[in-house]
Amino acid sequence: MFFKPKSFCVPPFQIGSLLMLMLMALFLTGSASGAEPHARPNLILILADDLGYGDVSFHGSTEVNTPHLDRLASDGMLMTGMRANCTVCSPSRAAILTGIYADRAGVPGVIRTAPTDSWGFLKPGLPTLADRLKQVDYHTAIIGKWHLGLATPNTPLERGFDHFHGFLGDMMDDYYTHLRHGNNYMRHGEQVIEPEGHATELFTQWACDYLEQRVAKHDQPFFMYLAYNAPHFPIQPPQEWLQRAKQRHGDLSDKRVANIALVEHLDDQIGRLLQQVDALGLRDNTCIAFTSDNGGSLPHAQNNDPWRDGKQSHYDGGLRVPFVVRYPKMIAPGSRSDVVGLTFDLFPTFLQLAGADIPGDCDAVSLLNVLQGKTSTSSDRTMYFVRREGNQRYVGHAYHALIHGNWKLMQNDPFSPLELYHLEKDPYEQDNVIAEFPKITRELKQRLAEQIQVGGRVPWQPEHPLPERLSDR
Repeated sequence: MFFKPKSFCVPPFQIGSLLMLMLMALFLTGSASGAEPHARPNLILILADDLGYGDVSFHGSTEVNTPHLDRLASDGMLMTGMRANCTVCSPSRAAILTGIYADRAGVPGVIRTAPTDSWGFLKPGLPTLADRLKQVDYHTAIIGKWHLGLATPNTPLERGFDHFHGFLGDMMDDYYTHLRHGNNYMRHGEQVIEPEGHATELFTQWACDYLEQRVAKHDQPFFMYLAYNAPHFPIQPPQEWLQRAKQRHGDLSDKRVANIALVEHLDDQIGRLLQQVDALGLRDNTCIAFTSDNGGSLPHAQNNDPWRDGKQSHYDGGLRVPFVVRYPKMIAPGSRSDVVGLTFDLFPTFLQLAGADIPGDCDAVSLLNVLQGKTSTSSDRTMYFVRREGNQRYVGHAYHALIHGNWKLMQNDPFSPLELYHLEKDPYEQDNVIAEFPKITRELKQRLAEQIQVGGRVPWQPEHPLPERLSDR
């Protein structure tokens, strides 16, 4: 219907202002096609589990083909100097979701299904990334692995997420039954579910479903945290993917071939997700970050080349992770950065993109200027790592590492002497020089002690007693 001039007349001097208002309204609400519904970007964080630095082809692997992740990297920025916040699962996830070091979030170690072997408790009342994004009108969702609590008050819907479709536990004993120690931790919201299929494919489908729902709602930007269980052990790829890998790599061990297949299957499913993003018209206004919670597990034939060691270790094989960010409105395709950072730097980065304030207690550093190609983060930054663990090797104690500038002070269990490495001269950590630099060592020890003191103020166990006593054996 067209308005007649006599029923709606705009004075000539107001026409320009009216047109400007109409254009602004279109920009903010989006066109009828839904291709660009929001001025602020949608945010997607894809987190792999135990993916080794050397197990993606964009880092030069000749064994593993990851074409979809390669495309994500070529369309955005590949950051080669990023480390996980911890060498195991729960602490890294707690740090990413809170923007503070893991022990300050109450999670210095792995949260497990057995209370007597659980070494973290997400700090009650501590706002998560989801909480803070909800404050600026984002819809928030987690698809996949949670691993930050099995019961109230630390389930996803109680910690800032509007939508949860995934797995509460630490790992699955089988990718098809989805059970852990015989228990079912699969949930849709608060409802226990028994879905059929490979977990990687289920999580992808649920993520695609969520995206479709948000486009249909068309009323607010969203944050989707897609946390895969793959390629965490058990190394259990679908049979057709295993057969393909065997045909190409008959000279490799069965264990290695199975891991290759599991990673390639994960890449395929991420490709499905990226296709859905494009099909729904979300590509240009969506920032997608991809990384891993820690390095790959060497006993399970995962590869962290060129770095030393793997998961559970404070050598860089346990900490260096693949890290890619794509946001077409901001990041030039084919960008690359060797800026040193930590995975929880996504916390302030996402907040800035969303127009939210960065909290004053944030330990993380925004990557926004790096992504824009403007400036780098400080090369003099101090980065702190902690892991608490039980069993006979660790006995409930913590072990730590600290990087300041080019120096790295570290240990890999609580009872071994500290080691010192100069990362510029010795990037592969072969030459422990702690005896040669006593002054540097004293300074780094003091910095480390200060970090441990801050973390020590936060309880990492629930206030109520454990339901069972530790064995005396």
